Amino acid sequence: MHTTDALNDETRGIAISHAGERHPLSRPLDALLSEMELPLRRRFFPLGYPVEIMTNHPSVLTAAEQSFGHARLARRSTALRVCIGIVPGNVSACPSEPVRREFNNLFSLVADAENQALLDLKTGVNFTWLTLAAIANTLYFRCNFLEKVVYLLLGSTVVTDMHAACVSKHAKGVLLCGNSGAGKSTLAYACARHGWTYTSDDTSYLINDSDPPRVIGHCHRARFRPSSSELFPELVSRPLTPRMEGKPSIEVLTSELPVQHTAAEATVDAVVYLNRYAEAVPRLKALPIGAATSRARQDLFSAGEIRAKHEATLAKLWDIPAYDLDYCGLEDGIRLLDRLVREI
Repeated sequence: MHTTDALNDETRGIAISHAGERHPLSRPLDALLSEMELPLRRRFFPLGYPVEIMTNHPSVLTAAEQSFGHARLARRSTALRVCIGIVPGNVSACPSEPVRREFNNLFSLVADAENQALLDLKTGVNFTWLTLAAIANTLYFRCNFLEKVVYLLLGSTVVTDMHAACVSKHAKGVLLCGNSGAGKSTLAYACARHGWTYTSDDTSYLINDSDPPRVIGHCHRARFRPSSSELFPELVSRPLTPRMEGKPSIEVLTSELPVQHTAAEATVDAVVYLNRYAEAVPRLKALPIGAATSRARQDLFSAGEIRAKHEATLAKLWDIPAYDLDYCGLEDGIRLLDRLVREI
């Protein structure tokens, strides 16, 4: 069934199953939408963890397949449930980017009165209310609600996310950290083009119960800033796609790129903070013991008990060697990282 047909069916109050069967809603929705039925469900495995998505609209599951269909079960865990209810809505325009708010274990994403999500990160209870206009724009829905909700729930239970790329060589994993624009994605990809194993371009998830520390990444895809096409010819013809927080990007499956080695997981053997600027003198400078933990804690967005859990996980990085890397060109960055993995 085409998406347009599915949208028209939902406007008439019909829920559609995997097999195409039509199920009239058993009772009208009340003003609070508290009686919304979610007859469609499917299990996915983002980051290798089981997540069951429940909804009343097939387009939600189609979008989930695009976001999480690459992953399969890798570790045992109780399945999280993500509930997403769709209603026709009063406007046909795509909503604006949602505003995020957090108080202790409560987290909300609110685009407008009809498009919002509420999560209890402590219990895992959650619900997302969206309109047909919101899910009609698949990229908007995936980036601003679907993926955000799923990774928030995983981040409150089994992983701690870090704003870092990850690559490996000689079985030694290196996290590439730094401010926005420091070159994490481009340097990680440049390393991968030179034979390194690619795990993540921008976000790495530290596994809470792993000791020594290991991270999981989105090794199936790479995301770049539009300017990256000036560095990598294979990106020139790639279309731009909108990202969360209004940042356009080029998103490509690594299977379509000159990347020989990928791995969903990697050990953390070094943490490198990138400082890219014109006329930089290429150098690696060792940082004091504990620097990786201290800096990572400063980047946490979690609060309350969830933050305490994240800080305890980040303590595992205390003895991991950390460095500042000053560089300008990608060649210098790769050369210094090659030297680092030979020495650690």
